[in-house]
Amino acid sequence: MARSTLTSRRFSTLVTAMAITAFVTLGVAGCAPEPSAGGGSGGSSTATPPPIPTGVEGAAFFDEGYLKVGTGATVVDLYFDPMCPICGVFDKTNGAFLTDQVDTGAITLRLHPMNFLNRFSQGTDYSSRAGSALTCVAAQDESKTLAYFTALFAEQPKENSEGLTNEQLGEIAVSVGAMSVADCVANGTYTSWIQSVNDAALAGPIPGSDVKAIEGTPTTLVNGKPFTGSLTDAAAFEKFVADNS
Repeated sequence: MARSTLTSRRFSTLVTAMAITAFVTLGVAGCAPEPSAGGGSGGSSTATPPPIPTGVEGAAFFDEGYLKVGTGATVVDLYFDPMCPICGVFDKTNGAFLTDQVDTGAITLRLHPMNFLNRFSQGTDYSSRAGSALTCVAAQDESKTLAYFTALFAEQPKENSEGLTNEQLGEIAVSVGAMSVADCVANGTYTSWIQSVNDAALAGPIPGSDVKAIEGTPTTLVNGKPFTGSLTDAAAFEKFVADNS
C-alpha cells in the first residue's frame, strides 16, 4: 500500500478520533437514523438492485440477517453501521474482549450490518459498500470475518467524507489474509441484503428479544438483553456479558 495512502488514512483517523472525543464529551450514545428512515432509506442508487441472497454461505446467514462467528453458548448480537463513529468507539473499547470471547468458545457473535448512514458519504453509499465488503469476506473466507471487521473500524473514514474506495476495501481484506473483495463490492453482490438487514432492524421486532426495533448503532444484545451502559466502559460491558451468559 502506498505510503501517502497510509499517511492520509492516519490523518483521517486522527480527525475522526477528535470528533469521537467531542461526541462522547457531549454524551451522545450512538448513531441514529433519520426519524423517517425505513424501507429503502439506506441507498441513493437508482440502479436495479441485485436479488437478496438466501441460505448460508460461509459465515453469512442471509435468511437470519447476520454474519456469524464463534460457537459459544452465549449469543451476542451487534448492530452497527460502518460509518458510525460511535461504533468505532465501541469496537476500540470492546473489540479485543469480544474477539477473545469468540476465540475461547465463550460466545457466538452475530454481526448485523446496517446502512442508514449512507447519507453521510457524499453519494458513495459507503455504509452499504463497507457492509458488503465485510459480507464478501464472510462468504468467501469466513475465518477472516472478525479480523476484517476490526480492520474496517481501524481504517474508518470520517462522516461526510466519500469513505474508502472499493479498492481500499479490497486492500484491507488482503491485509488480514483474505482475498481482495474490490470486485465483489463493485458488483453490488450483497447491497440488497445489507439494505434488507437495515430495514428489518429499523422496523422490528428484533427476534429473540423484547427490543421492538433498533433505534441506533451500536446496539448490542447479550442473549437478547440490550446493553444500556456506557459504550466506553469496558469493565461494565464485560460484566454485562458475564451476568447475562
